[in-house]
Amino acid sequence: MCKELDEIKQKLSVFRDDRDWKRYHSPKNLAEAISIESNELLEIFLWKDGKDSWDLTDTEMENAKQEIADVFIYISYFCDELNVDLFEKVKKKIRLNEVKHPIECEKDK
Repeated sequence: MCKELDEIKQKLSVFRDDRDWKRYHSPKNLAEAISIESNELLEIFLWKDGKDSWDLTDTEMENAKQEIADVFIYISYFCDELNVDLFEKVKKKIRLNEVKHPIECEKDK
C-alpha cells in the first residue's frame, strides 16, 4: 500500500481514537454512515439532468469534494473494522469484471 495512504489511515485512526469514537464503529453503523454520506453526495445532483451534472457551481464542487472525503473516511474505517484489504479486493473485483465483461462483448453493443 502506498505510504501516503498509510499516513492518512494512521491520522484517521488517531483522530477517531482521540475522541473515543471507535465504540460507535460497528459494521452496521459504518455501513449506514457510508450510505448517508453517499446520499449527501447524491443530493448535490438532485434535479440536475445528465448534462447539468457536469456544470457544478464552485460551492457545489466543494461540497461534492467534502462528501467524497467523508465516504472515503467511512470506507477506511469499515475496512479497518473488518480487516479488509481494500486494494486487494479492488484488484480481485477488476479481474472478475474483466471475465464478466470481456472487451469483445462490450464493443459489439
